[in-house]
Amino acid sequence: MSAASIIEMVAIAAAAADSKGGEDLVALDVSQPLPLVDAFLLVSGNSERNVAAIADAVEESMLEAGHKRLRREGRTESRWVLIDFGDLVVHVFHEQERVYYGLERLWKDCPVIPIEPAVVTSTSGDVVS
Repeated sequence: MSAASIIEMVAIAAAAADSKGGEDLVALDVSQPLPLVDAFLLVSGNSERNVAAIADAVEESMLEAGHKRLRREGRTESRWVLIDFGDLVVHVFHEQERVYYGLERLWKDCPVIPIEPAVVTSTSGDVVS
């Protein structure tokens, strides 16, 4: 898949995660060590409910954009939800699981993909550009 397509997929997923309070969003280019996946998006939620809401929003936004989910794991417990869209795998973590598993440390040699905010909202809820 082209770099522009991956950046677009990351932006869609990141905007959805952000809309539900996702924190510490990091996108990694894992295309070199993993031939079947181009990017990971890592997101933190502050509770199981928040993790589930973030995962559901990401899945819904990606489907609306034409990206079908291939696999989802962890939704029942909502401590670490993995959503596989083929070229992009989204990891939505409870804060504690993210620290424990440390995927950023594991994939530290992979380049970071800049996350382009489609729309940023201020803390008051007003849309700003």
